[in-house]
Amino acid sequence: MESDLSAGQVGATEPPRVRRRNPQASRAAILAAARAAFAELGYAGATIRDIAGRAGVTHGLVVMHFASKEQLFLAAVPGHRDLADVVAGELDQLPERVAVAFVERMESDPADDPLIALVRSSASNAAAAARLYAAMQANSVELYGDVLPGPDPAARVELLGALMIGVTFSRYIMHSGHLVEMTPEELRRYLIPVLRTILLG
Repeated sequence: MESDLSAGQVGATEPPRVRRRNPQASRAAILAAARAAFAELGYAGATIRDIAGRAGVTHGLVVMHFASKEQLFLAAVPGHRDLADVVAGELDQLPERVAVAFVERMESDPADDPLIALVRSSASNAAAAARLYAAMQANSVELYGDVLPGPDPAARVELLGALMIGVTFSRYIMHSGHLVEMTPEELRRYLIPVLRTILLG
């Protein structure tokens, strides 16, 4: 579990806690608060205590719903939470769906994307980045593992992650090199055959 469980105490100005008997309403409030906190403070800077204060709930209720900051982040922000929809469908078209979803997401507003958060937090907080990476990999293996043909789905999912992290770093963080010069359509065309080899063999 994240290391901030005892840190980041909410001050006297925290919003009053709201009594909710509806677990879905509490979950929605937590997710909304998490999106705001991650957007404002970044993945490494946001804490569960701060998010709980923003949502008007207890720290324990956040942990009960999401178990860890990593799982809360993946549930709150776009990208990873939509992976189930990308995986679902005809297997032969999976590389195309992955490429299209990745490029569309990153070209629109990637500031709070999990891959962006992962790369940036690795520079400032390697331990937090490692926990986030492990959570992302575990969720991806769970989703892809049921559909990928052939052996070693976990290794192929890790290779897929390495490819996407590399593209994210070059094009969307460093903004340098040939990847930056490509149009979104060109980037998709380059990605699809590589993804087909990784995912389908």
